[in-house]
Amino acid sequence: MDAFWLSLVMIFLAELGDKTQLVALTLATCYNTKTVLWGIFWATLAVHVFSAGIGWFLGARLPADWIGFIAGIAFVIFGFWTLRGDHLEDEDASCKRTIHPFWLVFTTFFMAELGDKTMLSTITLATNNPFLPVWIGSTIGMVLSDGLAIVAGKMLGKKLPEKTIQIGAAIIFFLFGAFSMYQGGAAFPIAVWGVALAVIAAVGFFFLRRS
Repeated sequence: MDAFWLSLVMIFLAELGDKTQLVALTLATCYNTKTVLWGIFWATLAVHVFSAGIGWFLGARLPADWIGFIAGIAFVIFGFWTLRGDHLEDEDASCKRTIHPFWLVFTTFFMAELGDKTMLSTITLATNNPFLPVWIGSTIGMVLSDGLAIVAGKMLGKKLPEKTIQIGAAIIFFLFGAFSMYQGGAAFPIAVWGVALAVIAAVGFFFLRRS
């Protein structure tokens, strides 16, 4: 799949049920939807230029087979993360009026995105895909996902089939991750696969236990 569309789809899925999507829903009840989406766009563009740059830098220095294998493990882990879902702290959910809404949204999303699942997904995608398509595709995918959530939330009163959406997105992450692991690590010894599966099982237990 083209790097742009791959990044758009995977980040769109990664954002479903993510904390920053919940922040978008909350902020859209306080401020104009267009202002919220504009703030999300610029914040995501700023964060993901670093994410894609980090992934590109790492990808240029690692063997291609290991990149694919490790990326596959990461996407399986992101599937468990998606399945668990996120929740908002009280300070994230509150509406603040002290600064201009655009800068509040920009700042909130920039800080919330640091170390978040969508940022890590962008880094992973950029390790074996060109920098620019990943950067632009991941930014648009996140804005589309948040925009869809805002519109659907306002139309349905936030009564969305959240668990069903999370399960569907997680399954896609699992399938994509398994394919990437197989593609990159088909020739790896059984011991490497054993360690990888043990790591996946441990992380999966951690996320599902917390959910």
